[in-house]
Order: sequence, then C-alpha cells, then structure tokens
Amino acid sequence: MRERISRHELPPGSKLLEAELSAEFSVSRACIRDVFGVLSQRGLIRRIPQRGAVVERLDLSQVFEVYEVREALEGLCARLATIKMAPESWQDLVDLFGKPIEDDIERGDLEAYIVKLELLRRRTIEGAHNPVLADMIDNIQDRTRAIIRRIIVLPGRARIGLEEHRAVLRAMRQGDADAAEAAKRANIRSGAAYLKRYESFVL
Repeated sequence: MRERISRHELPPGSKLLEAELSAEFSVSRACIRDVFGVLSQRGLIRRIPQRGAVVERLDLSQVFEVYEVREALEGLCARLATIKMAPESWQDLVDLFGKPIEDDIERGDLEAYIVKLELLRRRTIEGAHNPVLADMIDNIQDRTRAIIRRIIVLPGRARIGLEEHRAVLRAMRQGDADAAEAAKRANIRSGAAYLKRYESFVL
C-alpha cells in the first residue's frame, strides 16, 4: 500500500475500501484496519469516521516543510555513512554514477535512473548504521517519493541532480564527512528550489 501511494498508483483523494482490500490481499478486515492505522501515522492516508479512508494530499506548505526536514536528516545520514564505512566501499557506486547512469539519461530511461538513485539512498542509509535515523528517513520518503519522481522529469533536473549526487559520492569516496553532508544538503535544497520554480506544474 505504501508503494502504491508513493508511486501515485493510488493518487491523492483515492478512497480506500476495507472490503475490497481485504479480498485483494486475502486478509481480514481487522488486518486492513491495522494497516490503515500505520498509514495514517505516516501521514499517507486520512481516516474519516463512518466513511473509511482516503489517500492524503500534501499541501504546498507541508511539502516545503518536509524538504527542510529531509535536508537535515539526509545530510546527517551522508555524514554518518562516510564516517562509518571504508572509503573504498563506495567505489562501485562511483562507477555506477559514471557512464551507466549517463546512458540512462541519454536514452531518457528515467526509471533506470531512479533505480540507481534508490540504490544510492539505500546504501547510504545502511552505511549510517542508525536504525532511528533510517526509520525517520523512511517515513519522510513515503511522503515525498511521488513528488521526487515528478521533479526528476522537469527540464534539466536529471542531469543537475546527477552532478549533485556525484559530489556526494566523491566526498564519501574521499572519506570527507563534512563535504558529504554539505553536498547532500545542497542536493536537497536544489530539489526544493526546482520544485518551487515549477510548483504549478508539479503539485
């Protein structure tokens, strides 16, 4: 359900029916209610008494507030991953973010590009070795994944984002935690600025 909502397979405003989901997933309606509780806590759905649940819609102010939190959390994550992992452990990602990801952009294969970004994000979270931080980032990511996908398709964003991610990786490969955090924070701020510039087309 989280994946469907974050990919906008269930867009904002979609009504979620216990009976239908219970039948689809072959689980009890009590189980579906438990799932609704978790999704509601994560800010992904809104439960309406006597009416069921609907997929939540982030308003503009909430989106930029989330980006402010992302900057702090993901910057810290990059710092911790750089400190706790051997510099050479990032070399495979440095290589992946060379010609392979360049080829994705040249082909216009943004799905392949996003898969590589997700791999970098996952490896950075794992490298930070901090379950509390990982859970906080995961929660935030649920709220912004669909927006991130929309930003990537904006004019020039994929290539700009690539250079920003390369800066993060370069710092991690050099074992420079200060530079890694600064580069990651700059990447998140840049994404927010792009969103602000094109907000009428994205939100």
